[in-house]
Amino acid sequence: MNDWPEGWSGDNPADRYGRGSASAQPESARVMRQVRRGQGAPGQGAYGRQGPSAPPYGNGVPQQPSYIDGRGHGGDYDGYDSGYNTGQVYGSPGGGGPGDPGDPGGGRGPRPAPNWRKRIKWTAIVVITGLVVTTVGTYFWADSKLNREVDLSKVIDRPEQGDGTNYLIVGSDSRAGLSSEQKKQLHTGSAEGKRTDSMMILHTGSSGDTLISLPRDSDVEIPTFVGSESGKTYKGTGRHVKLNAAYAEDGPELLVRAVEFNTGLRIDHYVEIGFAGFASIVDAVGGVEIDIDKGFKDKYSGADFKTGKQTLNGDQALAFVRTRHAFAASDLQRTKNQQKFLAALAHQVATPGTVLNPFKLYPTLGAGLDSLIVDKDMGLYDLGSMFFAMKGVNGGDGTSLNMPISGSSGGNLVWNKAKVKQLVQELNNDEKVTVTGN
Repeated sequence: MNDWPEGWSGDNPADRYGRGSASAQPESARVMRQVRRGQGAPGQGAYGRQGPSAPPYGNGVPQQPSYIDGRGHGGDYDGYDSGYNTGQVYGSPGGGGPGDPGDPGGGRGPRPAPNWRKRIKWTAIVVITGLVVTTVGTYFWADSKLNREVDLSKVIDRPEQGDGTNYLIVGSDSRAGLSSEQKKQLHTGSAEGKRTDSMMILHTGSSGDTLISLPRDSDVEIPTFVGSESGKTYKGTGRHVKLNAAYAEDGPELLVRAVEFNTGLRIDHYVEIGFAGFASIVDAVGGVEIDIDKGFKDKYSGADFKTGKQTLNGDQALAFVRTRHAFAASDLQRTKNQQKFLAALAHQVATPGTVLNPFKLYPTLGAGLDSLIVDKDMGLYDLGSMFFAMKGVNGGDGTSLNMPISGSSGGNLVWNKAKVKQLVQELNNDEKVTVTGN
């Protein structure tokens, strides 16, 4: 007995499709597509086969579209598309859904093109602001580390101010802060107090920069001066001493007074560095390359150098600039070596590899500024100008010489007064230096 309604018999499976069913039995996957049922001929199925007609519509049930052309189109509903044929998901045009490659906006439309001009503008603002803040911060940090201990206002009877700027650069043999092991390593000895191993005048101006070495054994007269600590006035007696003795007697202020009195050249700024500071700066920049014309040894300074280009570390650099016993010209040759090395050091400090590298710049500034003693009016700009001028002298843009010597007296080197007068006149007038030294 067949319990299925007419047209749904298992003997005629083809007649199952296209008809409605009162049964709760689900349709197969093949008939899950939305179809339209139209009004065909009475007693004819949707596929043209015989079968019972669909029950009349009524009771509020809307009439359904017919499936006439096999695609769900036909009748008054031609053009209707359920969306199942294309895989369309409602709410996403073209069948795409969120994340669909065809709809990158996820149903919200395409993203606007990035405004690159605006991005570049804000990036530039951020970078420039960062650089300004870093530069200003570095300036105040470095400025705070300067040891402004020398008061040039204590110097009396000073010469008239000339054109350009004159720096008195002093290398002292101060052993302050050095341990016994460091003194041994640097061959400094253990003498008390401070003396000057090197003294130079650096003139900067529009006609070129000039570096003049003042031999420590130069014969000078000690004039009337005011004691830097006592404030007392000490009258000049015409006493002659070696130049470095002036420093040992009353420090930087008397040294400046002696240089100005014996040359007639006004000193604008004072810069001093000791043994430890000098070696620290050299090590901070990674050593300094220098070309040694002729190798030499000196047991007093610890120097042991071969001929040719080589990079000196802090200890070696200190030995190089202190050596005098290895040379027949003694202190005169030492001053030439000091000029040569300091110019090379300034060149190394001023290179982009140091200035633009914070891992070199800050250690160099820290080592240098901590160890420098300057006058109260010295600023970072003045200090920078001094280093760049020394770099220029090394690069051939300036002149370097020893103070002209005419002979010696009692072991002291006597300056050539005529040449010294001409030299000072050229410097005061900021003219190109034509005087030559020994």
